[in-house]
Amino acid sequence: MAFQPEFGYVVLVVFASILVHHGYMAFSVVKARKKYNVKYPALYADKENKDAELFDCVQRGHQNSLENYPQFLACLILAGLSYPVTSAITGVIYLIGRIVYFQGYATGVPGKRLRGAFFNFAMLFFYGLLVKSAISMLQSAS
Repeated sequence: MAFQPEFGYVVLVVFASILVHHGYMAFSVVKARKKYNVKYPALYADKENKDAELFDCVQRGHQNSLENYPQFLACLILAGLSYPVTSAITGVIYLIGRIVYFQGYATGVPGKRLRGAFFNFAMLFFYGLLVKSAISMLQSAS
């Protein structure tokens, strides 16, 4: 299988996603642990902690992104095989949405996460690209 040269853009978005999910967001959770005195291995703050909701919002913003990360990567890479530039652009839009989502959630006001909900449109677009790719591949096989 040969990759289109433009698939390099997809690879760069994969790398950017690592920086977003495992760099920026993870580091933000580490900072929040220190700030709100939440010790490892606790995933969430004890309810006795006066800042429990503030910490939990930061943690939940990151965890939600990680829960959806495999699906995002699969869509980015698989759609990128047929549509590398379009997939890379869609991936960047998704990541920007995830950052806005995370920053909104991290304010401690869960409703502010919805400002970044436009990442869902990027995922819907990826689904369309995947179906289009599959149909194209199946038609060329016959």
